[in-house]
Amino acid sequence: MLKTIRNLLNGLAFGITETVPGVSGGTIAIILGFYDELIGSINNLRKDTKKSLKALLPMLIGVIIGVVVFSSIMTYLLSNHALPTMTFFIGLIAGIIPIIFSKVREPDKGLKSGELALMGLPILLLIVLSGLDAGPLQEPAQIIAQIDVPYMLFILAAGVIAACALVIPGISGSFVLLLIGIYPLAVYSVSSVREFFAGPSGALFFDILKVLGPLAIGVVIGGLLMCRIIEGLLKRHYNTMYSVILGLLIGSIYFLLRRQFMALGDIQVQTIVVAAITCAAGCLISFNLGKKRL
Repeated sequence: MLKTIRNLLNGLAFGITETVPGVSGGTIAIILGFYDELIGSINNLRKDTKKSLKALLPMLIGVIIGVVVFSSIMTYLLSNHALPTMTFFIGLIAGIIPIIFSKVREPDKGLKSGELALMGLPILLLIVLSGLDAGPLQEPAQIIAQIDVPYMLFILAAGVIAACALVIPGISGSFVLLLIGIYPLAVYSVSSVREFFAGPSGALFFDILKVLGPLAIGVVIGGLLMCRIIEGLLKRHYNTMYSVILGLLIGSIYFLLRRQFMALGDIQVQTIVVAAITCAAGCLISFNLGKKRL
């Protein structure tokens, strides 16, 4: 029972994280210590269905609750308290880096030159991505009204790509959707779910289904494919994989900081103080959780 509750809470944290463009659910999974279990459970779904579902179902329920219930909360926080909110997530990422480093370095030697090179590649990738413009957000309601079968296939493909990023620490699935142009549609459709339950409507149901249906199918396909690849790499090339993950985590800090400070206008001293406090809190939380669970 306790493990079920823990998996539910892990899924909840994962879901909340995925509502924030730029923050990786895979990173949160590493911080909370369920990354390997998540990958393994997905890959063993056919071999040991009962055991895998026992772990995955509570996580899935938590993810759905996190996305549906907390999307509005995160939208409010990012709209009204963007800097302290993002510095908290930056702190979470920064706090886990020393723990990951300790997993891959040789005692008293540090990282090998090849591992350093592998760590540098994802850092460069995220530096490049941080300079990309996601483009102006279009009005989701107008787009949904014009969605046809080819566009639904495009949404499905976007889901596959986002799912690949979803399970890789340091790369945000929600930011990938933002770059592709699907993120506003996804957030709007998730918000519409609450509206549907408040007053069911056939037209609204089909509008939601046109976006979330193909997106969910794409996420499942991409997640299954990427989880199998990652598990194989972790088994055969453990240090190599965690060197890449370490680079992704370091690069994502630059990525989040650059995008956040580029968006800043006039900023008050108290906001900077609160941001520093939330960043420190995030560091302490992830460092202490990482020491216990990794």
